[in-house]
Amino acid sequence: MIVKIPSRFVLAGLLIAGLCSQASARHHSTSDVAHHGKHYRHHRGLLWNPLFRPTHESLLRQNEEIDRLELPRIQDDDELEELKSVGALVPIRASETLRFDPRLDPSRRYCRPWTRDFVEDIAAAYYQEFHTSIQVNSAVRTVQVQKSLRRHNRNAAAESGETGSSHLAGITVDIQRRGLTRDQIQWVEQYMAPLQAMGLIEPEEERHQWVFHVMVSDHYEGWRDSSAVATAVASAAPSEVHSVPEPEAPSAAQVMGSPSLTIVAQQP
Repeated sequence: MIVKIPSRFVLAGLLIAGLCSQASARHHSTSDVAHHGKHYRHHRGLLWNPLFRPTHESLLRQNEEIDRLELPRIQDDDELEELKSVGALVPIRASETLRFDPRLDPSRRYCRPWTRDFVEDIAAAYYQEFHTSIQVNSAVRTVQVQKSLRRHNRNAAAESGETGSSHLAGITVDIQRRGLTRDQIQWVEQYMAPLQAMGLIEPEEERHQWVFHVMVSDHYEGWRDSSAVATAVASAAPSEVHSVPEPEAPSAAQVMGSPSLTIVAQQP
């Protein structure tokens, strides 16, 4: 005997089957996305493992150094031009070993003299090793520029306060990190590590801008003269330029002139 099933029950069954199928597909899709997201985060974590992680404490140290030097946070273009005119800020010079991000305004390709010494030294050593130039993405900024930057870059440092940007004092440069090979990044880290340990620089590897943000102490100038680092860099063979020659230097606290400014290598 053939039993006829009302069409409404057939339609209901088909509808239920369809809903179950869609739910299953959504479950698998969500699971796949979660799996791929987890895999991506893991892979991204392997790529992002800098020696110099940005920290709140690093910003404090940078501002403590500015205060020790009694440097102004440059407010506007008028103050910037005044500091240039008296030689307090000097131009960073493009050369075979150093280039600029073309977007960097020529009027802001300036820094303190000791900061330029550091940039020229690392550029010369880097060129000796890799036969290519480093790129400076940013140098001195004014408070006006920093305020504008913060409007469209939520990761930019403040324009004032104890964690304000050290670019405002002209002692800091940003060196391009994006596009460097793993070996090149490690070379830069190895170059900077002993300088940081002596309290001569305070570097950070910014994640969102992909630069080496480097604040340079004025003590770099005296250490550079006493260690003849420029001569060592210029005369070293490529295999000998993996790090800055380390003289017998005082501790970080002695170099910076204050126990509160002791700088040690940051934990990765």
